[in-house]
Formats: sequence, C-alpha cells, structure tokens
Amino acid sequence: MPTGDNTQYNKIQGRSVERLAALSDGIFAVAMTLLVLDIHIPSAGAIHSEAELLRALGRLAPQATAYVMSFLTLGIFWAGQQTQLNHFGEGNRDLMWIHLGFLFTITLMPLTTRLLAEFITYRTALLIYWLNILLPGAMLFWSWSYALRHDLVKEGTAAEVRGAICRRVVIAQSLYAFGALLCVVSNYLSMAFIVLVQLNYAVAPRFGRKLG
Repeated sequence: MPTGDNTQYNKIQGRSVERLAALSDGIFAVAMTLLVLDIHIPSAGAIHSEAELLRALGRLAPQATAYVMSFLTLGIFWAGQQTQLNHFGEGNRDLMWIHLGFLFTITLMPLTTRLLAEFITYRTALLIYWLNILLPGAMLFWSWSYALRHDLVKEGTAAEVRGAICRRVVIAQSLYAFGALLCVVSNYLSMAFIVLVQLNYAVAPRFGRKLG
C-alpha cells in the first residue's frame, strides 16, 4: 500500500468507540467466566462423609479468595473503562491500540488468579497478581491522558470530570501498591487490604464514602 494511503488509513482507523466498547464487553465476560471455571470442586469419589466434604470445601478457600478478588478487580476496571469510553467523542488509531493493550492485561487475569490461588502464601505470586492490577490501571491513565491531549473527550465535559478520572486511577493504584507492600508482613493482610480498597470503589460511593 502506498505511503499516502497508509497515512490516510491511519487517520480513519479506530474511530468507532462503540465497537471498542463491544469488544471490551466480550473480553471482560470471558475473563470473568474463566475465573469461576477455574475453581475445581471436590471429586465425588474422594468424599464419603459430610465431614470430608466440609474439609474439602475448606481447602477451596484460597481459590475462592482469589476468585472474589479478581471478580471485583475486573468489575472495577470494566466500569473504569466504560466511564472513559462514554466520555470520548470519537477514537483514533493510537487510542484504539492503547485500549487493546489494556484488554491484553485483562486477559491475563485468569492466569495470575490461578497462580495466586495455587501459591497464596508466596510473595512472588502476590506481586505478580498486583502487577496485573498495576498494568491495566496504567493503561487507563495513559488512555485518559492521551484523550485529553488530543481533544478526543466530548465537548462540554466538565473540568471536574476530566480531573476526577485521572485522580481516581492514581489514588486507587497508590492504595493497591500499599496493599501489595503489606505482603512483607503477611500475604493475607495484603489481600485483605486490597479487597477493602476494592469494596470501597465497588460499594462505598453509593453511600458517599470513598477514598478517592
């Protein structure tokens, strides 16, 4: 394709925010479904009493904990991305690829969730999981910053909204980073703090109580 045609094509590529939102919905749906499919219930042949079943279910606690964390994580990132997409007047090629990069990090969540569930007491597993929270957050921050610089945000979007979206990402990621650092004391303490942060962003704003 001639250079001039390439330049023209790049200018028209990725304009549809709606198509990007549709792709995002599909990827998030698959990632959320894979999370629960990765929880393996006890084998019927290995269970012969109520007590054995209860003990086997208790051994699922690491998987259940990782599942809840990851479902909340995906829900928060889905809502964050949709908020941005709803405020874009249009897209462009670069913004499209930023969001494809964001979606790539989302597809890794079932993998890092499984790693954490299997090695829940290991700091390395927790830090890799935290990295899978940091990367999509960084991509969303990049996306919003890019959209602001290139006038892709809808006209009439209030200055408070423009600033609030960036602040929310920065504050949330700072809290997640602090939570990850708590693994020096205990992985369970670290995960508990991260879940509290997630619940704050998922539930508390309804009652007017939020950290950022």
